[in-house]
Order: sequence, then structure tokens, then C-alpha cells
Amino acid sequence: MTVIWVCGVMLVVAVTLGLRWCPLDFQSPPPVDAPSTGEVARRFAWHCSLLLGVGITAGLCVIGAGGRLAMRLLAVTAGDDAQGRITEAEEVVGKITTEGTIGFVLFFGLFGGLTTAAVYLLIRRLLPPRWVGGLVFGAGLLIVQGTTFDPLRDENPDFDIVGPTWLAVLVFTALALTYGVVLAAFLARLSRWLPLPSGDRATVLRYLPIVLLTLGAFPFTIVVVPVLVLVGLVVVVAHQWRPVVHAFGSRSAVLVGRGLLGALVLVSLPGAIQSITDIVSR
Repeated sequence: MTVIWVCGVMLVVAVTLGLRWCPLDFQSPPPVDAPSTGEVARRFAWHCSLLLGVGITAGLCVIGAGGRLAMRLLAVTAGDDAQGRITEAEEVVGKITTEGTIGFVLFFGLFGGLTTAAVYLLIRRLLPPRWVGGLVFGAGLLIVQGTTFDPLRDENPDFDIVGPTWLAVLVFTALALTYGVVLAAFLARLSRWLPLPSGDRATVLRYLPIVLLTLGAFPFTIVVVPVLVLVGLVVVVAHQWRPVVHAFGSRSAVLVGRGLLGALVLVSLPGAIQSITDIVSR
């Protein structure tokens, strides 16, 4: 039961900080005309640091700990008949194990946090500012991904065991929206606190917690870091073609990007509605 209390504290702390920081704007480094290769690399490293720092913390606290609490709630409300049954993940309903909880929080929290934080940073300027953008991102994430894979995949046999199903939909929807707000708030706060990388002692000390988090998230980050290095090389090379850089940074590119995102959500919406309807009707 201790692990459930720990998960609860993690979620409460994350939500409290998210609410405190949600009015903040994301603050990018000051723009530079014709930045050098070194400057482009510094800015990319800064974004990667935001990704790692916030992806790990928000992912563990909301996706990992929050998801584990949601599963526990649904197990409790499922009734006596569900207790002891085996879920799709080969877990026993109603049985809390430290190893199972830690495994769930680490796997889903780190994997989900890092991937979604990367997506958010890529499309951030296409979204509304501050917490509204996070809310939109969380809703879009649920529609596009959440009803296709997890947590609201209608083919998941666990919805025949735990429930009630309307509560499952409500809880996971609230968790997705909460995660979007927390993610946006954490990124905004860290963007205002973390300077561009340099050899200055004060700057190095600010990057130290992120380095420790990255090392602590092994082996997940052993895959992520090489990918980021390769992407960074592509970004540095791409910045040599100034017309391409200006095109991606133009107002027209933002409008096109928003249109594509909107189209993706609209295409995914009927399937999401069908999936949720199937779950609730069980």
C-alpha cells in the first residue's frame, strides 16, 4: 500500500506545481540572425535538455504514477467478482506489488513522457499559448493515440473486468488533460530557468539535475540520447540552407501545420468516439 501512497504524492506534487506554473509562457532563447553552427547546436542541446528534464519528471509523476492510481481505483470499484482475475498485462486485479508498480511507473512513465514531450516541443508553436495549449495537446493525444493504443483502446479485454466503464473513460480522459497542462507548465517553467549551455559554473550546475535524471532513467535514455544526437546533426546541417529555415519559421508554415494537425484530429475523431462508445456500452 506504501507504493500507492507514493504514487499519490507524486501526482499531487506534479499537479500542484503544474497549476502554479500554468500561467507562464514558454520562453525561447533570444533569436539570432544567421546563427553559427555552434549556436545552432547549443540551441538544439537546450531543447533536448527540456525534453529530457520535463519528459522524465512529468511522465513519471502523471503518466506513470497517475496511471497506476487510475488502475487501482478501477480495480477497487470493479467489485468482488473482479478481484483475483488476470488482466491483459498478466497482473492480478486487486493485488498490489511493489515490483509491478515500479515497473509500470518506470516503463509507461518514461516511455510515454519522453515521446509525448518530444511531440509537444515539435508542434508547440502550432498550439495556443500556456496551459490552453497543454489542454489542447492532451485532448488531441487522447483522440489520436489514446483510443488507438492505450488507455482507451476498445479491444482491451481489461474493460470486461474492471470498471465501471464510464468511470474508466472519465478517469483516463481527466488524466490525459491533466498531463497536457502539467507538461506545458513544466516546459514553460524550465524554459525560463535554464540558460543556453555554456562553460559557466552556474550554468553547468543548472544542467546537473537533468544529467542525473538522464543517467537515472537508464536504459530508456540509452536509446533516446543517440537518437537526439542524430537528429541534432540533421538540424545543424539543415540550418545551412537558409531558405528552408525561413520557410519553416514563416507564418504560412504555422497555418499549414495547424491545418494538418486539425485534419489529423478530425480524421481520428470518429474512431475515438466509436472506441469510447464501445467501452461504455460494455
